[in-house]
Amino acid sequence: MRRFALLLLPALLWAGAAGAVLPDEQLADPALEARARAISQGLRCVVCQNQSIDDSDAPLARDLRVVVRERLKAGASDAEVVDYVVDRYGSFVLLKPPFEPATWALWLAPFAVVALGAAGVAAYIAARRPPAAPAALSAEEQAQLDEILRRSES
Repeated sequence: MRRFALLLLPALLWAGAAGAVLPDEQLADPALEARARAISQGLRCVVCQNQSIDDSDAPLARDLRVVVRERLKAGASDAEVVDYVVDRYGSFVLLKPPFEPATWALWLAPFAVVALGAAGVAAYIAARRPPAAPAALSAEEQAQLDEILRRSES
């Protein structure tokens, strides 16, 4: 049984890498199909949001894969195909969106969270430190204190 599992594991891993591209979507030209797959792997499924359209089984992802292949068959460059999809869905459709004002929060939020966490840790450590020891009394202050104590004893 263990040998069977070891033999089955590579087959399962290979099958998972195939993605959701159906045979009827694939192009006859291997070079165009490779370009289509590369483009599809960089486009986000707007339904699933955490998968590329190459990996998604959603009907909209299938439609986008077909559009990508149609645009490539029509002679569009890879950049033109990506621009075509971005024009319709916005830069959200890109799995690696560009650094622009609309996506600044997306790119900078992780750094802000880390900075806030570091500030919180620093504040926590500072609050746990014991207060500094009071400064020693000067000779004049010590004389005044001795005088006050002597008066209170009498």
